[in-house]
Amino acid sequence: MAEDFLGAWNAFRVGREERLSAPHGFLAITGLHWLDSTPQRYDGAPGAWWTGPDGVVVELGPEESLTIDGREIRGHHVLGPVDEAGIRARAGDVEIEVAGRGGAVLLRPRDPAHALRAGHRPTPTFPPSPDWVLTATFHALDGDRPIEEAIGEVAFEVAGELQRLVAYDDDGGLWLVFADATSGTTTYDAGRQLYTPGPASDGSVVLDFNRTTNLPCAYTDFTTCPVPLPQNRLQVAIAAGEQMPLQSVSSAQG
Repeated sequence: MAEDFLGAWNAFRVGREERLSAPHGFLAITGLHWLDSTPQRYDGAPGAWWTGPDGVVVELGPEESLTIDGREIRGHHVLGPVDEAGIRARAGDVEIEVAGRGGAVLLRPRDPAHALRAGHRPTPTFPPSPDWVLTATFHALDGDRPIEEAIGEVAFEVAGELQRLVAYDDDGGLWLVFADATSGTTTYDAGRQLYTPGPASDGSVVLDFNRTTNLPCAYTDFTTCPVPLPQNRLQVAIAAGEQMPLQSVSSAQG
């Protein structure tokens, strides 16, 4: 049983590190820019970019081009409105992400050669332990939701004390964003996150805190991250999952 637990955890860690160090993952982001109605050029992205009544627009110079969905574009091009998923344009090895965030539009070049990605080292973790695989009870929020986008809360015990975390929907699963007594000491001060399967028919949920991961902003300033709700700031220590990244943002980008 212990071998099964460790094998599954090791496989999870391998997958997590592969996603972290992906060629166009968030460690490859070289800048975070917010578009407005004034055409502007940004380091790492060809063309001048802005937003207008028709959505996102790019004006490429005579020697510049972008590839979107396998199609090369040149000159003046209206990309249109973008949602949170956004679009990805390619310029050589660089991928330019353009996406909506809270009514605004961001532009982020993603360069596989970026120093932050090249210098990434595996993230330290607490020793994995079956003791941090906890059974919780999910309680759905009915009617008007006091917290926007929240769908319910999970209740569980740590060291005999009842704990509660507000949960968001994750395509049928649950997404927990929380801080705890380790935040700012052994773990990232702004908090961490845990994705879990959805609740069973009896409302039970398995919380494997060994799979707690850092928020993207623990690694780079060029991401947008959620903030744990006041209700999700636990007084107990969740000594499981990822710890502080080894490589700081300042050393990687300075």
